[in-house]
Parts: sequence; C-alpha cells; structure tokens
Amino acid sequence: MKTKRMSLRTIALSAFALLVTLPAARQASGQEAKAPYATMAPVDQYLITDRAAEIALARTAAPKSISDGAEVLVLGRDGYTTAVKGGNGFVCLVERAFAASTDFTEFWNPKNRSPICLNAAAARTHLPLEQMKAKLALSGKAKAEISQAVTSALDKKELPPPEPGAMCYMMSKQQYLNDEAKNWHPHLMWFIPGDAAKSWGADLAASPVMAANDPEERMTIMMVWVDHWSDGTPAPQAMQ
Repeated sequence: MKTKRMSLRTIALSAFALLVTLPAARQASGQEAKAPYATMAPVDQYLITDRAAEIALARTAAPKSISDGAEVLVLGRDGYTTAVKGGNGFVCLVERAFAASTDFTEFWNPKNRSPICLNAAAARTHLPLEQMKAKLALSGKAKAEISQAVTSALDKKELPPPEPGAMCYMMSKQQYLNDEAKNWHPHLMWFIPGDAAKSWGADLAASPVMAANDPEERMTIMMVWVDHWSDGTPAPQAMQ
C-alpha cells in the first residue's frame, strides 16, 4: 500500500545514506536536549579500529564487479583518507550519521555504518562535501557550525553542485542506517542540484523513484530500490 511505502521511505531517507532533512528530524531546541543523540559521542565510537574490516565493509556497498576495482576510504580522527587506490573511477567508504543533514535527530548516532560506493561523477562533486562534514564533525564542531560551514562553502563555490550523472550504490546487507531502519533495503541514489523531484516523476503513483529535497546541501536525492543485496542474495520485496 502507498501509506506503507511512504512510511518506509521516511525511515530510509531520515538515515544515512541518506541522507536528508525530514519533518521528524526537526525538533524544538527544548526537545533536542532530551534526544538520545543530542551531542557528539566520544570520537572513538565513530571509528572502526580494524582497518581491514572497514575496507571490507565499504566494498559491500556495491557488487564485487564494481567495488573490487574501487578506491576505498577509511575514517580516521581527522577525516577520511585513502586506504586502497582504485582504477575504475568508483570510491567506496563507510558513511557515519554525520553525512546526513544536520537536523537529522540521529546525526550523532555512533552506531551508524552506511557503506556507499560513489561513481566518478559523485566522487568528484559529492564526496568533497562528505569529507568536509566528516572533518568538521570529528574536530568537535557543533551542528550549527557544520551547517554554517556548508552554506558558506556552497555560497563561495568551494563545494561544487552535483555533476550530471552523479550516483551511488548502497546495497550492503550490513548497513546500519539508523536505529529504526537498521539495514532497511538495498538501493541506488542519484544526486541532483536543486529541488528536482518533479523532473524525475518521483513519488508519483506507481513510480519506482523516491525523492527527498535537501535544502541544506542544495540538492535532491533520488532513490530507487533494487531487488538484491550486493552479494546477490534476494532483498525484501518492495512495497507498492
């Protein structure tokens, strides 16, 4: 049913990957203090101590035919660095919750682990934003400071808008998007400048495309479910 599908979309798009600002994430300042993730946890809780394990987890974002040849980034105390050089233009990494919009209620959730594999266009034009936010978060900046820094960088064109064709794979069975969604569903995403849902026919009846406009990052994320995980095993059936 459409209501069920929209509920699942809300769960997913409030996560990670993904991603974006949703009404459920908008809390009054008095309520935010009571939220379970109102402040940043100790930095160690966001890090994966086993470097090889983080590399392997990052590669689960996409099928091996893609991820085996990709560059892989790992998260350290100062942000993301290259752990494995690639040759096919793709870049895989494990996102943390602070990849999301700053009014996401689980922005500081240290349990978030969202493997993502970006194509070359997204690596050139979306990855710099992710790297910037990770660096700011790990340096102890507050959410308001991170939001302001993103706005300033976009205004000054220090961060580029998404390039045409910028997309990513999020097909890991091991992903942990948020406390409610857990690993949710494998999907592909496209990053489109501005508010672009209508141009894709997103969210219309029987359309497989779901969209979420992210004003903070000045883009729309288009998402399409796929029917299998990156290892080829079947995924939960998409709701209509």
